[in-house]
Amino acid sequence: MESKSLLKFISKSKVSSVLNKDTTSYGRKHLFDGSAETCWNSEQGLPQSVMVEFTPAVKLSKIHIQFQGGFAGKDTRLVDMVRGVEICPLHPNDNNQIQVFDVPESEQDVERSRIKIQFLSSTDFYGRIVIYALDFIGHTGANSSSSPDAATGSGSDGTETQTASAHIVIT
Repeated sequence: MESKSLLKFISKSKVSSVLNKDTTSYGRKHLFDGSAETCWNSEQGLPQSVMVEFTPAVKLSKIHIQFQGGFAGKDTRLVDMVRGVEICPLHPNDNNQIQVFDVPESEQDVERSRIKIQFLSSTDFYGRIVIYALDFIGHTGANSSSSPDAATGSGSDGTETQTASAHIVIT
């Protein structure tokens, strides 16, 4: 089966923090909007994270991340939140390029519905992470090609979540 972007199967996403709680300018929606002009910018402090839920469950083969140089993750891990296990470490470079991280072959046939990218350290002295683009590559086991409609909310603690209803398609 051919691997492709899994963004349309994201039913919920959450980030650990947003700079100055300004979700309009720096919120998680900018991770997936395809614009080179927007980004998710975390607040200072560690750890930071991006959590994503997929409906239906997906099989990951690669992750693409574009950091802002100087604000990249260092000690970074991909975690299966349902099983509570680390899938693999990620080793980002401190640059502005789109970086491709391969999921180990032994993990590529495992269906996953909720994953987290954990940034345990950062190249920024204050622990901030800035990501301009994030994509998940792989395939689903289901024949579904639709994605749920999403609603966004912000927590008073600066976290930001996106939840979805099950039957409306985003184009």
